[in-house]
Amino acid sequence: MKSSHSIKSRAAATGKYTSLVVYSLITLVPLVVLVITSLKTKKDYATSGPLDLPRHVTFANFKYAFVQGDMASAFINTTIILVISTVASIIIGTMAAYAISRFNFRFKKTVVAAFLLAALVPAVTTQVATFQVVNALGVYDTRKAAIILFTSTDIVSIYIFIQFMRSIPISLDEAAKLDGCNHFTIYRKIILPLLRPAIATVVIIKGIAIYNEFYIPYLYMPDQNLGVVSTSLQRFIGPRGTEWEQLSAGALIVIVPTLVIFLVLQKQIYNGISAGATK
Repeated sequence: MKSSHSIKSRAAATGKYTSLVVYSLITLVPLVVLVITSLKTKKDYATSGPLDLPRHVTFANFKYAFVQGDMASAFINTTIILVISTVASIIIGTMAAYAISRFNFRFKKTVVAAFLLAALVPAVTTQVATFQVVNALGVYDTRKAAIILFTSTDIVSIYIFIQFMRSIPISLDEAAKLDGCNHFTIYRKIILPLLRPAIATVVIIKGIAIYNEFYIPYLYMPDQNLGVVSTSLQRFIGPRGTEWEQLSAGALIVIVPTLVIFLVLQKQIYNGISAGATK
């Protein structure tokens, strides 16, 4: 019986690790192709397969992609939009979660249901109305358009904060009120520090989403001087074809910052996401 159980356990472990290895290889194939293509000359790319190693390794594609793609400006624009949008989402989200969790008011359930309904509606179906609103506000083709949209449509962050708020005892609020604290002081000195795990989770999710977002910057910031890292890659796709070597190099330049951040902060990322999932 023991030997039979041991064989089954080994078979299960072998199957598990085999599936993980196969899945990892499948996931890494596009990245490997990207690296190989970025190191090829135009002639090498035209006369070889996607997984064939370059005959003449060149790093000129990276210089070309960084300069012609105006990556420096793209990273600056992305950083400005990401930081402001994330900070605004945290402030608005924590305040909204505090109000919903701690106060009883008329139509409270209706407000929560409206949040849920807004999260379920596909964003693409409301773009005509959204475009008209952005244009009426006079922020079209500015960074403000992306910041407003990233901040005002962030329903997920509010729900994450609400879930964390439910784990904070109301007795802390009551004790603070006995000490003479008002609601804003309670929020700032008690609630906000206790929401640090939730804030870390939102920063991770929100930051990755904004960094990878293509649709909003492409639609609402068409000016090339306002290009972000995702839209800057569009410059290598022209009417005469796509410069795949330069495009691959540009894509790697875009990937590297997120990869480095993930490798450095992977423990905090795992802890933040797992904490958000268990609340």
